[in-house]
Formats: sequence, structure tokens, C-alpha cells
Amino acid sequence: MNLLQRIRKFLNWEIAPKPDPKLLPEVYSHLSAFRLPLILTVAVMLIGTVGYVVIDDFPILDAIYQTAITFTTVGFGEIHPISDIGKIFTINLIIAGFAVFSSAIGILVRELNRGDIIAIFKERRMLYKIARLKKHFVVCYHNDYTIQVTEQLRKNHIPFIVIDPRAEIHEWAIEHKYPHYLQAEPHAELAMLKAHLSSAKGLIALSDSIADNIALIASVRLFEKEHFLPRPYYIISSAESMSDVDKLKKLGADTVVSPTKLTAQRVSAMAARPDMENMLEEFLYKSDNPLDMQEIYVPKYSWAVLKKLKETHIRQMTNVSVIGISKKDGKFISMPKGDVLVTSECKLLVIGTQKGIEATKDLLKQRIKPKELKFV
Repeated sequence: MNLLQRIRKFLNWEIAPKPDPKLLPEVYSHLSAFRLPLILTVAVMLIGTVGYVVIDDFPILDAIYQTAITFTTVGFGEIHPISDIGKIFTINLIIAGFAVFSSAIGILVRELNRGDIIAIFKERRMLYKIARLKKHFVVCYHNDYTIQVTEQLRKNHIPFIVIDPRAEIHEWAIEHKYPHYLQAEPHAELAMLKAHLSSAKGLIALSDSIADNIALIASVRLFEKEHFLPRPYYIISSAESMSDVDKLKKLGADTVVSPTKLTAQRVSAMAARPDMENMLEEFLYKSDNPLDMQEIYVPKYSWAVLKKLKETHIRQMTNVSVIGISKKDGKFISMPKGDVLVTSECKLLVIGTQKGIEATKDLLKQRIKPKELKFV
């Protein structure tokens, strides 16, 4: 370990993650147009320096300086007396310099108007920003659903990336405040690598086409196997019909949302109990609400496994209430009593403050019974 690494370790100074160089778009191939002006510039400078040395016996450094100020036509004048032949040589050098610079400026303007180089540098800068993300969501395809989903993710401080193959994604990203985005085919492996999918929490497929969502889910599950990832991604998808919902779940989607079904449920609920629906609207979707409701996974090694719910004392320790238990086999117990057992790999549906919910997650991840409960 060198001195710089030791200093960084002592200061706990972590180096920002960087994208794989193979993922960065190539810049040099787009700079080939500038090769000829660069060669001509070097050639003219070399010819001018040799010319002043041979014709008027200039010292080598003075010859380089005289060539430079003549070639660039800055007009500083002669640093040594120049003969008539030298003046003719200087005139030709000025014309050559003007021609080279004119062609170079023309090439520069043409390349900037094409926008390829600017687009490459923008993409490289975006890939460096994406490489720093962890536990983010990759949202695929831009549409009205994407706008609403990303707005909620932003309000809840959940990092995300939007991927869409259309060129308009750059304008949409500015309009809808997407901090991270890519123009790419979401189901392609290169796009998944650029989106830093290996560090992502999950993926959201929101294409209007069921075929796109199918291809995306299959590609992500294949990506998991090929890269030997330690945990599966949480995949959320949308589907118009119930038959499409079943297809996507069989292919590997964890959650499939049907806008048609959700609309029908919300409308019927509002018609039956309008006051209750308004209260739930405030509770579930208001960003500044102090209460939250989440599912908490109970791992196999948790100390709470095979304990009665009342023996865990979750309510007393974290001020969080358990309002439902989802068993591993899919059976759901609503409003469980204290005698209900907490089983391995079940999910607890809890309600409480965000701080209390996070404390409950940490509590259930422990292998050993907390000290506070040893004498209870």
C-alpha cells in the first residue's frame, strides 16, 4: 500500500466510483477530421523555422518565435531584420497560416453543428454520475406513467434512471427534471451495464407495448444469471389486460400493475366510501405525512422467528404497529393477534413513523435477541 492509499484510508476518504472505460463512448474517432489541420500546422511551423534559419540565419528559438507570430498573423512585427527573400517567404507563410486556420475553423464549426462530440461528452459525464448511484431504480421508457412515477420517486428521495431509445429523451429529461437518463434500448445488455444495474434495487418497465415489457423482463433475468448477482432484482411492470398481468408474472415480474384495474378499484372505492378514500389519499400519497406503511421482510436467521407476535414487543420498542402478516406460502393474516407466530421469511405489514419503521427493520435483522428483551 503506497503513501497516498494510506492517507486516504486514515482520512476515510473514498474514491468516487467510475464507469467501466469500455462503456464510455469513443471520442477519438470523432476527432479524426482535425488530423489534417494538425498535420499541416506542424508542417508549416517546421518549414517556417527552417526557412528563417537558412534564409536570414535566425537563432533556432528566434526562428520558432518568428514563425509562430507570423503563422498566427498576430502582427508583432520582425524580431530581426529580414532580407527581401525572407520577406517573400514571410508573405507565403502568412497565406499558408491563414489557409490552415480557416480550414481548421471550418471543420470545427461543422463538427459542432453535427453535435456528435458534444453529445459524447454529455453522455460520458452522465455515465460518471450514474456510476455513483446505489440502490436506485431503472425506469424504462418515457410516457405519462413515467412522469408520475419519477415525480413520486423524487419526492421520496429514491434515486432513479430513465432509459428510452428515442432522441427526444434529452428534451424530456430537462422538462421533467430527470437527474439521470440514457438514450438506449433498455433491453440491451450495454444499456443495463451503463445504467449500473448491478448496484440497482430494481427495474420498472412502463412501455405501452406488452412485447417491450416481456423482452425487458426476460433480458433482466438473463442478466442476473450471466453476471452471478447475489440477489434478484425487484421488477415492477405495467399491463393493460389481466391476461398480460399473468404473462408478465410468469416471466419473472415481481409486481404487475394494471392501470385499468386500479382505476376501477379507486372509482368503486370512492363511490362506496368517499370520505375514507380521501383520508387514504392523504395518508398514502402526501409527501409530508409523518406516518408511513411498509412491508418488512423477516429473514431466516432473525431472532424473532417462531416467536409469538406479543413476545417480540415491536410496538413497545419501536412504536410501530403490525397490521398484517404475509406468510411465505402467500397466506395473509390481517390484524394479527398477539398469539400469532412470526415465521421464517414472512413479511410484516407495519404502520408507523419512518424512523420507527427503519428501527424495526434493524431489529428484525438481528440474529441474537436484543438485550432489552432478555429479561422480559
